Amino acid sequence: MDLSGIISIAGMSGLYKVVAQTKNGLIVESLIDKKRVPVYATNKVSTLEDVRIYSTGDDVPLKEVLQKIYDKEKGGLSVDTKLADVELKKYFKAAFAEFDEDRVYVSDIKKVINWYNTLHKQGLLEKKEEKAADDKLKDEKPKLKAATDGKAGAKTKLKDTSAKPVKTASSKVKTQGVRKTGVA
Repeated sequence: MDLSGIISIAGMSGLYKVVAQTKNGLIVESLIDKKRVPVYATNKVSTLEDVRIYSTGDDVPLKEVLQKIYDKEKGGLSVDTKLADVELKKYFKAAFAEFDEDRVYVSDIKKVINWYNTLHKQGLLEKKEEKAADDKLKDEKPKLKAATDGKAGAKTKLKDTSAKPVKTASSKVKTQGVRKTGVA
């Protein structure tokens, strides 16, 4: 779960991804409708990585709370925030039992659940281990290219296309695909 570059802006609903930085602020893209808007230095911006939830012990990073909801829902969407306040508190208590009921308000619970559902719909809540395993499998496949003998219907041979050193007539080793400039 990577929350870097995801922000919340006071006075604007939803979550935004930072696209670029300007002289006077940021250019952000809404995660919901993909519209880009400028955010100026006068706007109050909170990165989700910095948000913490009050608990009975130390404050807990939002990332851990979202992970607990993800585990409770077994990777699915969370409940609707239009439930009664008592039901929302009961749901949040089941997912994150250590939260401080005196300092975490129902409006905060609704915000966290809305953020969870938005991030889930965008696929940003996948575990890093799953993504890393998928990327590793893709990288381990050998780079093979189909080559034919020039005959129609000939059997296809697989050829390794990775760059190999080639000896030239001058007996110097050169790498394929690299162009040398200048005098040797």
